[in-house]
Amino acid sequence: MGWTFTLHGGVAAGLGAVFLSPAALTWLPGTLPLPDASWWQAAIFATAFLTCVSALARLALTRAAKDVVWLAFRCLPGKVQMTLGALAVGGVALLVFSTQEETSLQSAEMKDGRYVAFDTTPHARGMVEISRHRYEDVLESDQRTTLAVPGLLCLGAAYAALTAGELRRADRAAAPADVT
Repeated sequence: MGWTFTLHGGVAAGLGAVFLSPAALTWLPGTLPLPDASWWQAAIFATAFLTCVSALARLALTRAAKDVVWLAFRCLPGKVQMTLGALAVGGVALLVFSTQEETSLQSAEMKDGRYVAFDTTPHARGMVEISRHRYEDVLESDQRTTLAVPGLLCLGAAYAALTAGELRRADRAAAPADVT
């Protein structure tokens, strides 16, 4: 496998782990000291999107069938497979447990000294005032989702980049040598 595929897959897997770690930390008591500005959320999604699109483009350029892609992933070292699998299972579990919470509130913020959130209940949509404790719960839930989704996208990018590299290596090994 070429070094660019290894680097791309490693950076994507590292970003996935970096994004999933604080998402998991939101289950601990207290709130994470993340900035309230929306620029960091946009930066996280842009990074995950660009990493994922470039990895999918690399995988698409191999023009391999789905079953061959899975076989190529199975040819990667066991530690790589286990690490990506464990991170992906953890990220999916994090999202599933996060969405199972019985809440219709999102986008918590502080306005004029009051805590408000957007209520998505049918026939009652709009901003509602909430308690500080509820504000912290909604804020943590939003942070969890905001960090877990890009983390899973980056793990998918790592899978695609490393698999594309393995497919490229296999194609080069199977190509007939030019004999003169």
